[in-house]
Amino acid sequence: MKQFMDEDFLLTTETASKLYHEFAENVPIIDYHCHISPKEISENRHFSNITEVWLGGDHYKWRFMRSCGIDERFITGDASDKEKFMKWAECLSKAIGNPLYHWSHLELQRYFSFRKPLSAKTAEEAWEVCNEVLNRPDMGVRNIIKNSNVTLICTTDDPIDSLIYHDSIKADDSFDVKVLPAWRPDKAMNIEKDDYLTYIKALEDASRTGIHTFSDLINALKIRMDYFAERGCIVSDHALQYVMYAPAPATEIERIFTSRINGSAVTREEELKFKYAFMQAMAAEYSKRGWIMQLHYGCKRDNNKLKYDVFGPDSGFDSIYNYAPSNELADFLNALEEKHSLPKTILYSLNPVDNASIGTILGCFQDSTAVSKIQQGSAWWFNDHKSGMEEQLRSLANLGNLSGFVGMLTDSRSFLSYTRHEYFRRILCNMFGNLVESGEYPDDYDTLGAIVKNICYNNCINYFNFPVNPIS
Repeated sequence: MKQFMDEDFLLTTETASKLYHEFAENVPIIDYHCHISPKEISENRHFSNITEVWLGGDHYKWRFMRSCGIDERFITGDASDKEKFMKWAECLSKAIGNPLYHWSHLELQRYFSFRKPLSAKTAEEAWEVCNEVLNRPDMGVRNIIKNSNVTLICTTDDPIDSLIYHDSIKADDSFDVKVLPAWRPDKAMNIEKDDYLTYIKALEDASRTGIHTFSDLINALKIRMDYFAERGCIVSDHALQYVMYAPAPATEIERIFTSRINGSAVTREEELKFKYAFMQAMAAEYSKRGWIMQLHYGCKRDNNKLKYDVFGPDSGFDSIYNYAPSNELADFLNALEEKHSLPKTILYSLNPVDNASIGTILGCFQDSTAVSKIQQGSAWWFNDHKSGMEEQLRSLANLGNLSGFVGMLTDSRSFLSYTRHEYFRRILCNMFGNLVESGEYPDDYDTLGAIVKNICYNNCINYFNFPVNPIS
């Protein structure tokens, strides 16, 4: 029996162990999509206790605690931080087979040198050990990032954001990790939302231009894209229910937008036509600028209205959306290709059923302008567990170019979640190790080692053209 989460955790063969420890373990991290706060990096936030850094905004943990029947008071309510931690420790011992069990223990081991399984029995000791570490002067978020071997981070930012914290981080020579903004214009696209007109007014203020037509809207966004680009932005991201294909004449899009600006509601058909036109316009602009377009789709959000009304978005009430037609995705990409305006694109579906369709669509739009110009993104959200990562890797290997994959990201709000890169790298090396030891790939460590390093780090630099150096 293997020791619990030892140095060869998830590595089941000698080849896998060699690949991980010699080629992956010490490779730096680029986290090209996350939701951490640039304000907290700028101010070098120090957390008072483990609950603040672990449970403060982690809807993964909240969902599991609710599944264990824990009262909301101990999840997002007014219980003390220690009470919340004790309840989480009690729940975690029940999380057999859940990635939260592995993630939590990797974080305990790597950041706090706490190697005992967390449970109600060990919770008091873990609370004391973790808090003692967090209260050290050198445990601000900047050192957490540095000690995690991170070289570059892309945050998630709205077009109206001032980016003042990005400016202050860049101006501080004492912190050499690059923190770049990433463009997330969902609020400008979501014409059906009740607060859309309020947002348009805020965008007018940020761009210092009037917005009365659809053309005005795109122009205002271009002005803000210039502002983002001056601060190093080269990445966009979109949250979509699904990638739509709903072409309509420019005159109709103008009519839909003008009607909405004048206070009228939009029909579902009008909404889809507008969003399609919006995405086509954004993608064309990304292509001109050399920006990367990330499309996250397949999520049905805020399913529990009673809970949403209390807790708001991103609080654990989202699910997989079961309708994400691959024909519309292909037609969406093709419409851009026909206009020579298809940017480098990364596709993430929350539904694992879409792996194969994404894998086949990728091959239709590759060209010599980039290695794997159209990418399948890493296993996302409800899929970033062991089996989900293995399935995504196998599907990409079966149908595309796994060696050109840009690798893992955290998609997280936690400064301790960089261990997800380790988790991914162990799974990747174990997959390759199994192929070698079953005679399906030669034990050519020069080639294997290069592939591993490229997936973990170099591919990301080359694909995004990030301002950091690759490793040899």
